[in-house]
Amino acid sequence: MNKTFHLTTPSLFSILLLSACSQPQAPIDVQFNAITPQHKASQVITHSDEVRINGNAQTLNYQTLFRTGDKNNGEIFGVIKDVAGKPIQFADGSDYICSGTNDGVGAGMDHISILQTNNKLYMVSQYECVIGAMYMSELQQSPNGVLSIKPDTLKFIDQSSEFGGFTHCAGQTTTWQTHLASEEYEPNAKKVERQFDPTTGLTGEKYYDELQHYWQGDLKRASPYYYGWTPEVRIDKRENALYTKHYAMGRFSHELAYVMPDERTVYMSDDGVNGGFYLFIADQAQDLSSGHLYAAKWQQTSGIGQGEANIEWISLGHTDSQTIRKVVAQKPKFSQIFKSGKMDENGQCASGYTSVNTMSGQECLLLQDITADGKIDAQDQLIASRLETRRTAAYLGATTEFRKAEGITFNPQSNTLYLSISEISRGMEDFQRKGLDNPKYDAGGKNHIKLPYNGCGGVYQLPVTSHKTMNSNYVVTSIKGLIAGLPKSDNPEKCSLAGLANPDNISFLNESNSLIIGEDTNKHTNNMIWNFDTRTQTLTPIFSTIEGAETTSAFWHKNVNGFGYITAVTQHPKPNKEQNHPTEAGYLGPIKLD
Repeated sequence: MNKTFHLTTPSLFSILLLSACSQPQAPIDVQFNAITPQHKASQVITHSDEVRINGNAQTLNYQTLFRTGDKNNGEIFGVIKDVAGKPIQFADGSDYICSGTNDGVGAGMDHISILQTNNKLYMVSQYECVIGAMYMSELQQSPNGVLSIKPDTLKFIDQSSEFGGFTHCAGQTTTWQTHLASEEYEPNAKKVERQFDPTTGLTGEKYYDELQHYWQGDLKRASPYYYGWTPEVRIDKRENALYTKHYAMGRFSHELAYVMPDERTVYMSDDGVNGGFYLFIADQAQDLSSGHLYAAKWQQTSGIGQGEANIEWISLGHTDSQTIRKVVAQKPKFSQIFKSGKMDENGQCASGYTSVNTMSGQECLLLQDITADGKIDAQDQLIASRLETRRTAAYLGATTEFRKAEGITFNPQSNTLYLSISEISRGMEDFQRKGLDNPKYDAGGKNHIKLPYNGCGGVYQLPVTSHKTMNSNYVVTSIKGLIAGLPKSDNPEKCSLAGLANPDNISFLNESNSLIIGEDTNKHTNNMIWNFDTRTQTLTPIFSTIEGAETTSAFWHKNVNGFGYITAVTQHPKPNKEQNHPTEAGYLGPIKLD
């Protein structure tokens, strides 16, 4: 079991240089015993049994915290409730539970946060179903660091004050001990408007129509602009969960919002086809309600492997959440924001229109007088930049070609941000799909990214620096590959067990050399979590899920009363004849880094 996979192929791994000036002392050396990757479907979780901290061995355990469907305090983990706080039920009387296996639309529990406040430990869990649910509970910690759910503490978190939740994906425990969430796969407001049935509010769009259950059967009460934001949960002194959405941060398919050490610079990934990459710089630390939003422009310098590029930031303007929420509450229509058309047979848009290619496909866009003040001006563009962030970013020249931008984390020793890209494909190729000619994802767009296809994806490194004009010490200026997934030589649509497959959630163990990388793939029989040693470029498998399950919530919680924990959620495991595994949340640990 004491195996380590040393992957040293130069074309797959670029060397991460750690400058002496950014690390006054040597990082803590973290080494995990390797598990054996599964060649056949496994119905059990396997994990590394030992971690060595600066050479000193610690036994490593995996501890289940809870499973979807568990009962506590009269509540059930994962039950979806409507706008009035009543459990939603199916026609047969069963509860709508976000499990990834019932009749609801969604993948199941995704992320958990461990919060330290009120001299207590709390956990917030969020669910990746169209009708997004969140729960909070208190945690117990034994003297030797073992965590468990405290009985009779589970509470449902009401999101109705902000129009309900939607497809909560990845998250972060902020340094000010709040749960920063996400709303993924935002509804396409143009489709909703065009396909809207005025009698029922239904549209024929499966994800959007699922919301009728939240709105007690009346989807006319909803708006596509209610969803696609960054929520935050704060636990007050009375142990109430205070829920808000940060409308100033933009609306798109939020995979993750990651806050940098200054507590005001935030990087945001956009999960899907032809998405963007965004930067929000808040006006004040620990307050994400107002600030300046930017979209990345990829300026390619190399098309080899994962590629390299300089990053330019396109300004989407400054505003506050209160201003944007007022517009959202008015339930605007897409046609009030943009007029939309398509290119003619000569590949041209009508006069005055701008051609873009985003997650919504190729469109010709023309900004409208949103404020109805008789002129199209900067204020109209500002509102569009928040309600239609991706389209506006493309409209202004930013890059909307990223394919499944996923996890984000930061190495403070080398001042390096890491970004996982699940697949290098489609818009990231050059008028191709899977290496074959296909204009769909670049036609009418900017075609900034031109890379060879890699269906196994990879993790990128993005050094940060101080930027006086943008008023942040954590601004990315370039991007290049760190570690690429490894397609099989005999089948490029599968990935070798000796390397990554579709990296998703990532987390860096502060003060160490350890980058944790989770997978979301069907290209490995069992998804894994890996440890990547940033100094030796060594990749070690440390956790393997049940067959079919995605590894979500791979997040490092440092110094929880002196202990560290790597959380892990086994999401949507594949059911079989003998067992129907529910989604479960747990952790590797406790780990002592000192």
